[in-house]
Amino acid sequence: MNKMASAVLLVLGLVLLGMGWDASRSVSSEVSRLFTGAPTDRTMALVIGGGILTVIGLGGMTRGPK
Repeated sequence: MNKMASAVLLVLGLVLLGMGWDASRSVSSEVSRLFTGAPTDRTMALVIGGGILTVIGLGGMTRGPK
């Protein structure tokens, strides 16, 4: 994987993590947490997807040339 694709994945992952953070503080997530004890599915998908893309992007950026 080249450095440009890794950088794009890293930035996209960080954006998704930020969106997940904002979604976790929303009213719907707070209501869901009140009744179920867990945030909404959308919030979880954003945080998990963002974390995965961030790790893949970081891995591609730190890997040396082949």
